[in-house]
Order: sequence, then structure tokens, then C-alpha cells
Amino acid sequence: MERQAAQVAAVIRVRNIFHMLAYAFSALTEQGYRAVATEDFDNAAELCAAILERGVSLQLKRGLGQEYVNRTEARSSLRGKIEVTESVKSQAIWRRQLVCSYDEFSVDTTMNRVIKATVALLVRSDISKARKKSLKKLMVFFADVSDIDLHTVDWNMRYDRNNRTYRMLMAVCWLVVKGLLQTQSDGSVRMMDFFDEQRMSRLYEKFILEYYRKKHPQLRASASFIDWALDDGFAVGLPAMRSDITLSACGRVLIIDAKYYTSTMQTYYEKKTVKSGNLYQIFAYVKNKQVALERAGESVEVSGMLLYAATDEEVQPDFNYRMSGNRISATTLDLDRPFEEIRAQLDGIADTLTGPSTPAS
Repeated sequence: MERQAAQVAAVIRVRNIFHMLAYAFSALTEQGYRAVATEDFDNAAELCAAILERGVSLQLKRGLGQEYVNRTEARSSLRGKIEVTESVKSQAIWRRQLVCSYDEFSVDTTMNRVIKATVALLVRSDISKARKKSLKKLMVFFADVSDIDLHTVDWNMRYDRNNRTYRMLMAVCWLVVKGLLQTQSDGSVRMMDFFDEQRMSRLYEKFILEYYRKKHPQLRASASFIDWALDDGFAVGLPAMRSDITLSACGRVLIIDAKYYTSTMQTYYEKKTVKSGNLYQIFAYVKNKQVALERAGESVEVSGMLLYAATDEEVQPDFNYRMSGNRISATTLDLDRPFEEIRAQLDGIADTLTGPSTPAS
């Protein structure tokens, strides 16, 4: 995986990672992150560290998130529920104490623990000394936050109006912990060249979807489920079909499957071809969607697109096919280009549905 990550890293600009994160998580478009948006970064770790540095600073101004945390401890004064069995076992009663369990409103929350542990990883990594110093200063405010083993974290966290400002911070922590840094057996931290394929794939998909939602409100953009076109309705054992991005407008539907691989094509008898599994998948999406719309009495043109993140391979997919009445294409999005060019290509895809237009600012 390390070799694969390095191959992809060679064809993507670190600055573009910020743009992708900014669309995926709208918090990065707020005024407090403007300085981060204009800064140049040597590597992805420096970018993540800068986002966390700014994000934690803003969170401290709002106040660290708090929640009720259960405590169980021996106390000289009563509080909460007395744990009689534990009081006897621990012999606290002979010290004129009782073991009590109670709920305390505290900053020692899971999310704050994750931030503290992630910053500790970054401080031990290859980022600038100035950034390390700044992050360490912020951690002074986390003195009452416990340590946590990042390998045990359940990242399916629930957000509400009280902790929604943590959503983007947790996403960046997740990227750092799962894709950017790896802890060695001796406790040191080894820097990978970039996020691994799995992590970047999820970010790539979310970026494209959120780009169309924000910049092209004239389109209906969603990651929608597609029903199987069944003759008898029996669907037991069939896998769910969910598109990465479905764009709809003006009697047209475009299903986009965003692919982030280290290799965009497969080799078959020394010939470069589109990955067969990808092609079968997008074809199934398109045909089943077409049938569903026709059964609903809608006259809609459905097409499909495999949108690969470009690699440094000599041959890249750039094909258009007509298959059983539907258009299927395979092309690339070059993330190593200036972001203005990336935006122009995504806008061009939108224009195939609605005609040329000026995207929303």
C-alpha cells in the first residue's frame, strides 16, 4: 500500500487537497480558515496540521465541547450513587471513603480525546517546528482531557447542534490517523507520502458530489440508491446499488462513478482496457435506472461516466461508448492541475446536462 500511495501522490497537488476538503466540509470556507487557504504546504501532514491548528483555535474561542461523563472513584464526600461492593473490595471504607459513581459535565469527551491524540501524532511527524510549537501550545487547554488509543476509536460519531463544529475536525483526524501516519513497533511515527487509496477514494467521491451541490444548484445532485429492474420483485440476496454521484436536470440523468486508483486501466493481452468490473458496474447502474424511469412513465435520457483520478501512467482512459441506447464514458480528472482547470472540467460535465451556464459563486 505504501508503494501505491506514493504513486498517486506524485500526481496531486497538496493545495488541491485543501480545495477538496473545503467542498467536502463547508466549515473550511469560513473566514477563520482564509489564511490556511493561501498557504503553501510541503506535504499533506503539514496541511492537516494547519487545518487542525486553526480549527482547534476557533473551537477554543467557542469553548471546548462538553458532555456528561461517568466517573467512579473513592471519595471522602458522597456524590451520586454509592458502590457498596466496590467500597468493600477496594477497602476504601477503612480509609473513611466510599466509592461513588456519578455523571460529570466535562471536556473529557471522546472527540476532544481524538483531537489530543491526533495532534500528538502530528507533533511526532515531519512538520515544521513552528507548527509543532503552535500545536503544543493549544494542547495546554486539553490538560483535563484523557488519552485515548486511536486504534479503538469508533469513527461513526453522532453530531447535533452542540457538537456540529467538530464534524470537520473529526474528518481531518480520521484522515491523519487512518491514512497519513503509521505508528511503528518501536513507537516512532513513519510518514507516508500521502493518504492511502481507500481514504483518498472517499474524499474524492465526497468532493465531487459536494462541488455539484454547491456550484450547480440547477442540478439535482445526490448519492442515490438505484433499484434493480426485477420482473417478479424478488430481490433477496441482491447487493444494494448506490451511485457515487447522480446528476439530474432537463430530462437527463448522469450517473458518475468516481474512481481513485493507483492504476486507471487494466492490461489484457498487452492491451490497455477499461477495468472490466468498473464498466460492468456503471452499465448496471445506467440500465437499471433507465428501466425504473421508463416504468414510472418518465422520458429521461440516462448516461454513465467513470471519472478516474488521473495517475502518471502513459495511457489514461478517454472513451465514449453507446451501449444498448445509453452513453457510457470513461475519462480522468487531473488533480495535479491548477484548481481552476479542475473546476472548468467539472463545470463542463454539468453543461452536458443543462448546456453552458455560469455556476453559482
